[in-house]
Amino acid sequence: MKIAEIRLTHHRLPLDPPFRPSWDFRPRHHFDATIVRVRTDEGHEGIGSGDAMLGFAGHEHLFVGEDPLRLERHFRILSNIQFHGGRCWPLDLALWDLAGKITGQPVWKLLGGRTDRISAYASSATLRDDAEMAETAVRFHEAGFAAMKVRFHRKDWRDDIRALEAIRGEVGDRLTLMVDCNQGWRMSHDDEPPWTFKDALAVARELERLGIFWMEEPLFRGDREGMRRLSDATDLRIAGGEMTRELYEFREMIEARCLDVLQPDAALVGGITGLRRVAIMAEEAGILFTPHTWTNGLGMVANAHLTAGLAAAPFIEYPFDPPEWSLERRDYMLAEPVRLEDGRIVLSDAPGFGVALDEERLERSLKLT
Repeated sequence: MKIAEIRLTHHRLPLDPPFRPSWDFRPRHHFDATIVRVRTDEGHEGIGSGDAMLGFAGHEHLFVGEDPLRLERHFRILSNIQFHGGRCWPLDLALWDLAGKITGQPVWKLLGGRTDRISAYASSATLRDDAEMAETAVRFHEAGFAAMKVRFHRKDWRDDIRALEAIRGEVGDRLTLMVDCNQGWRMSHDDEPPWTFKDALAVARELERLGIFWMEEPLFRGDREGMRRLSDATDLRIAGGEMTRELYEFREMIEARCLDVLQPDAALVGGITGLRRVAIMAEEAGILFTPHTWTNGLGMVANAHLTAGLAAAPFIEYPFDPPEWSLERRDYMLAEPVRLEDGRIVLSDAPGFGVALDEERLERSLKLT
């Protein structure tokens, strides 16, 4: 069996009303997705998504004609492409989906079969006023979530703390709460500096008081020493790594113990092939591994298979903040949105990722350029 074709298509979903995530001061009027399909000469097809695959065009010949199950070989070629160009890891995801379909097994079983379900935390995005944030938390609890991630990024972090206090005052200990400080990276049009160590420490002391499970991206992503100092100075778990590009950086972060929670995204770094190494290293070092999943529904599913197959994560990220960020928006490329069962993502025994594309909607949303 050989790879016969790799096809990329680019799609755009208009957003009306627009989406205003905490990490971007510009409202988003559309949501783009790139779908990669890998077909074999025997008719099998694997699918992946989660990044724009910039720089991949012209490299198809490096995979066409090859055995689709040579996953380590393909990983090394994708690593070379990333070094010289863009991140093309959705192809690795598609190859794993393809491998599952060829072998008749779900990806989570191919990776080790640790479990078929993971508790999900509701990952909010919108900065609402204090009362609305508290109401949102109540709705998440009533929907079956055991945990919620609250976004910071108001003009003054003390305003973020007040919103968090309102949530804690309403739901008490019924929800485990995490906080994303949004200091690790910026959008290309945003020149705001990140917090200093002293800023982050002051916030951490407030989060300790409120019983927060982890503090995510409290410092610039390259300030590993600052994150280690912060972890040593507080009982909070320090989380990060969602936009880290190289696998060796995760090895160095694990060795330096600068993070308590690693959050790489298989659609953005290393694919499943690379991140299975990181998941094992993290667990052996006593560090939580639970991926970032804010790409789209198909990217989230891939990270769920990786985590279920290998890791002992207490929660996995489930982007959900209606009405601005609904399942219908997040999963528009899928025939059925990824829903929860009793607050958990439950994976089936269907081959590959166990999901199908909504071909009609993808055709309607096709970008011609």
